[in-house]
Amino acid sequence: MNRVALVTGSATGIGRAVALRFAKHGYAVAVNYSKSAKDAEETVAEVRKLGVPALLCQANVADERAVRAMVARCQAELGGLDVLVNNAATTRFVEFKNLDALTDEVWDELFQVNVKGAFYCCRAALPLLQARGGCIVNVGSVAGLSGDGSSIPYAASKAALHSLTKSLARTFSPTVRVNAVAPGPVLTRWLEGHMERVEKYVQTAPMRRAASPDDIADVVEFLALGNSLMTGQVVVVDGGRTM
Repeated sequence: MNRVALVTGSATGIGRAVALRFAKHGYAVAVNYSKSAKDAEETVAEVRKLGVPALLCQANVADERAVRAMVARCQAELGGLDVLVNNAATTRFVEFKNLDALTDEVWDELFQVNVKGAFYCCRAALPLLQARGGCIVNVGSVAGLSGDGSSIPYAASKAALHSLTKSLARTFSPTVRVNAVAPGPVLTRWLEGHMERVEKYVQTAPMRRAASPDDIADVVEFLALGNSLMTGQVVVVDGGRTM
């Protein structure tokens, strides 16, 4: 029986690093993407090079029906599900003082993807995870702890995701653990054109550098595979800036 991991938003960046990490542990991997088909196909190819099955799943996590269909494919084509990593997210870069730019459209988009999308995935995956005693890892952000970040709605959405993590950890116990990782800046294409923010951030971080996708994959790997007791925790990975 294959062990199986579903990683949302795994075409590039953190998601790709996490998908490859599970593949190295022998997991079949469902690679999810919304728009970046070419990048997702590259991730699938890299997973298969590691000798494990890979499933390419196009689905916007903000669409509950698409999420349920994606999880059903994990059951039908890979045999089940052991780990769900909710990495898919979106943001808008809006200066905090520019309150008039924070339209309902911005608020709704960020919460629909970053919070409701993660919830849709958790709810759809729960029966499969319960059947195998699996676990969930949500990718939050230090923005959800500090109130800083790319925009006010983004920070608020990640705070909501952290709270959702705790609520679902209570609800899904004792069969399914739910934890989150809260990265600081991660060197992915999300930050292209915004490196001045990163440089300012790392100047006040004891480790004096931003994270790589592999740094975050290290913690996802630990939360999923390195223990059997932790649940409801939000683990900060930001070079010590928020300690």
